Amino acid sequence: MNKKPVLLVVMDGVGISKTGLGDGVTLANTPTLDRLRAECPNTQLKAHGTAVGLPSDEDMGNSEVGHNALGCGQIYSQGAKLVNESIENGSIFSSDAWKDVTGVKGTVHFLGLLSDGNVHSNISHLFAMMDRAKADGVKRVRVHILLDGRDVPATSALTYVDALEAKIAELSDDSFDVCIASGGGRMKVTMDRYKADWGMVETGWNTHVRGIGRGFASAKEAIETYRSELDVIDQDLPAFVIVDENGPVGTINDGDAVVLFNFRGDRALEISMAFDDDVFDAFDREPRPDVVYAGMLQYDGDLKLPKRFLVNPPQIRNTLSELLIENGLRQYAVSETQKYGHVTYFWNGNKTGKFSEELEDYKEIPSDNVSFDERPWMKCADITDDLIEVIKSKKYDFIRCNFPNGDMVGHTGNLDAVITSMSALDLMLTRLVKVCEEEGVTLIITADHGNADEMLERNKKGELQVRTAHSLNPVPFIIVDKERDIRFGEGPYGLANVAPTVADLFGIKAPDCWEASMLVK
Repeated sequence: MNKKPVLLVVMDGVGISKTGLGDGVTLANTPTLDRLRAECPNTQLKAHGTAVGLPSDEDMGNSEVGHNALGCGQIYSQGAKLVNESIENGSIFSSDAWKDVTGVKGTVHFLGLLSDGNVHSNISHLFAMMDRAKADGVKRVRVHILLDGRDVPATSALTYVDALEAKIAELSDDSFDVCIASGGGRMKVTMDRYKADWGMVETGWNTHVRGIGRGFASAKEAIETYRSELDVIDQDLPAFVIVDENGPVGTINDGDAVVLFNFRGDRALEISMAFDDDVFDAFDREPRPDVVYAGMLQYDGDLKLPKRFLVNPPQIRNTLSELLIENGLRQYAVSETQKYGHVTYFWNGNKTGKFSEELEDYKEIPSDNVSFDERPWMKCADITDDLIEVIKSKKYDFIRCNFPNGDMVGHTGNLDAVITSMSALDLMLTRLVKVCEEEGVTLIITADHGNADEMLERNKKGELQVRTAHSLNPVPFIIVDKERDIRFGEGPYGLANVAPTVADLFGIKAPDCWEASMLVK
């Protein structure tokens, strides 16, 4: 076995542009990345669609499925594909959780991201559940909508609201009372992650549960009013409550049921804790209604959160972390808060905690609680400082990190900020290349999906508009090591080929269930 240390750097959201539209990666000053791609062995990886277990190659990859694939060397049915399969075969509706939800005497509430971005949710899943709820005899349904503008065009909310209102009109009759009850932009209401801003979740609780907030006669009125007043994109629209002459039309009360129809876990955990956890002190949720709460998936299997879920998650086995531990190799993982869970929980196959307390160490660097385009370098310097200290300690065989800049700043839609973030990241790569060469470490540079590489897109009229969603572009894979004779096969390769390549560098036999190594002798 070759025990030469390996450092894997994940540049989150940094793809290779096909169109050149708003390519913040190329526009940035990145002399080190440019030099490495010109001088070092490198290839491109598919990081979306079927390469990461999603239904089709029209589906954008994301950090969660990306890190699953990076960390396990295999392709599992994920997210939308997993839910699609369960709807098609009917297993979602035969689950105990669905029976509990539809068995309540009160109102059934559907809460989630209203789009077809296929990253956190898909509006078609909501429609399927609304259809089935009526067929199963549910009398009253309320829908609480979180507006996207991040995984879909930045100001597309009314497209999805109109589709939902049409579905409501189709289903409504004397036996089925259904309407939109509340909503707000995903970066303002409910969908915080990694406990970075519990205030977002508290706002969501007050909005959805208590009906506290600015009232409007319809979701369309709320969106159009906020746009005219604030000039913000969908993800940043404030909370709103739909009201009639009697007040809020859909508060959540004792005896109701709530289904969170998002399938991605990171931004579903905190609101699930608020509904599900008996011990809870993040904010004052009292009086807490006594409801049947269910998630589309179980968002954290180790925390058993939520207790009820409609679709079983993929059972990811035989991860790279486990293989390295079996071979006695020490591991270290670091990122800042925004992506810490990706180099730990998602990397390890949706497992909280470590496989080995003796052979694994993790470090979380707290993220700044500001808009990412206000501080686009984020914590890349702090992460690099930590990595250099860890490399020089010579304690670890495999080190992995995530720099969130390209993704988190990319989602703001601010191209200038993205250019700054990528230039800052390149400075950190300069430092890491130097220390890896000095300390005899093999450096791998890759990404989990694209984003910063495509900050503009053309609408149906051919006009350029801001893009805040992930791209469908491939991502780089570079190995920096002058002492190794690195040669890549012809491919094509995807993110799941990374783990077997790492194993190959260590001279370890990969499990038979893995994809192939990219290296050829």
